[in-house]
Amino acid sequence: MEQWPYVFESPDGGQTIYIRKHGETERKLYHVSNEALENMNDLKETQLWHEIRQYAKHDEELQKALERVKIIYYLKKHGNLQS
Repeated sequence: MEQWPYVFESPDGGQTIYIRKHGETERKLYHVSNEALENMNDLKETQLWHEIRQYAKHDEELQKALERVKIIYYLKKHGNLQS
């Protein structure tokens, strides 16, 4: 019986599935679940906000814009600003 030439692997219980040729170590992403995709997008968004905050340390205009965002957030969070 001939062996299937590919191996499917999932390091996270099926959230992401990788495929590689039998006997090789290089693998490619084959499938990403919606949950894993949302987690990856959340991580990218978190990284982006981190970069923005770092950049704002040296950019007064960006610092002011972030302060305005924080004020709007706090007002909305505490019910003092309607949408």
